Amino acid sequence: MVLRPLAGCFIVTGDGRSPVDFSKVISLNETAAYLWGEVKDKDFTAEDLAALLVARYEVDEATALADAQKLVETWRDAGLLEE
Repeated sequence: MVLRPLAGCFIVTGDGRSPVDFSKVISLNETAAYLWGEVKDKDFTAEDLAALLVARYEVDEATALADAQKLVETWRDAGLLEE
């Protein structure tokens, strides 16, 4: 998967090695794109994402973890994560 800027937001698309299903193009805001860029091609947990959020933004750990867990679930439901 490749993160690409598009009209002020970011999308995740196939990397060209397989056909892209454009009915499943995933749009990310700037924060989600930052997190995607930090963990792409790595094993990570929601806790890892939360730590990145706390380090970069003015957010408490509990809020960061809740947001990270929702994001992981969204990425999982979209088929972006390998289990």
